[in-house]
Amino acid sequence: MPAGNTYVAIATQTLGSAAASVTFSSIPSTYTDLVLVVSAQNTSSLNNGQITFNGDTSTNYSGTYLQGNSSNPSSGRVTNTSNAYTMEFTSTGLSPLITNIMNYSNTTTFKTLLQRGGSASDRTAAWVNLWRSTSAITSLSIATFGGNFATNSTFSLYGIASA
Repeated sequence: MPAGNTYVAIATQTLGSAAASVTFSSIPSTYTDLVLVVSAQNTSSLNNGQITFNGDTSTNYSGTYLQGNSSNPSSGRVTNTSNAYTMEFTSTGLSPLITNIMNYSNTTTFKTLLQRGGSASDRTAAWVNLWRSTSAITSLSIATFGGNFATNSTFSLYGIASA
């Protein structure tokens, strides 16, 4: 049985010039989950990305990751950080990132992010992050720890319609 139109486009931004961050604001609370799809390049060297919700840069984020390429696997954990880490963005080509944000408008639970991506440096990564806040997500920003997102990087936010 077909699922129907469950992904609803909320907004897409394609950079006409390099930018330090991209923000989606006034996110409607009418969906069950959000999906952020990124295809971005960094203007600097290899740098992880970072996502913040509702402008919250206090130490309410934590995450666990698995990443690697054919010769250098790694895993780890970050706690009490000021943002949700993402995989790396490189200066050598576009890196894809898909982030699922569950129960984003629920005001009784913390928010969980599942991320999958790969970089132009032949690295694959999976992250799970937690934002320890019961606030509904009304805005999100994505940036890198160094450099800027390059011209033609694309950022799309989708809402998942309830079944």
